Amino acid sequence: MEVLMSDNIRFERGMRNLSAIDGDGGRRVVESLADIAPDFARYLVEFPFGDIYERNGLSLRDREIATIAALAALGNALPQLKVHIQAGLNVGVTRSEIVEILMQMAVYAGFPAALNGLFAAKEVFAEATSKAGAA
Repeated sequence: MEVLMSDNIRFERGMRNLSAIDGDGGRRVVESLADIAPDFARYLVEFPFGDIYERNGLSLRDREIATIAALAALGNALPQLKVHIQAGLNVGVTRSEIVEILMQMAVYAGFPAALNGLFAAKEVFAEATSKAGAA
């Protein structure tokens, strides 16, 4: 029973952080897994957002900078990179900072990773501008 209560606290904390960082995007990802892998959706909320993002030492902004860099460097996580570019914007990372983060990846992850990241950022920025214009 105690483990269940602990897991519920982790999940609630994770959903709170996920909402603060990703807004509706994070909730949609969790919901999209409900019919195929609900346990995985719970793990996705509890561990990264309920445990890691809750730790002291880095702000949400700092964590998103690190996440954007890591996802860009991976080179195979475009959907997640786009979500975290938007999350970076949500927590105060500027567009110019995101561009600089992605350009830095050319040095350590190669030009293709940096290019892919910059094109992802371009899409996210255009979508954000479009939504702002519609509001």
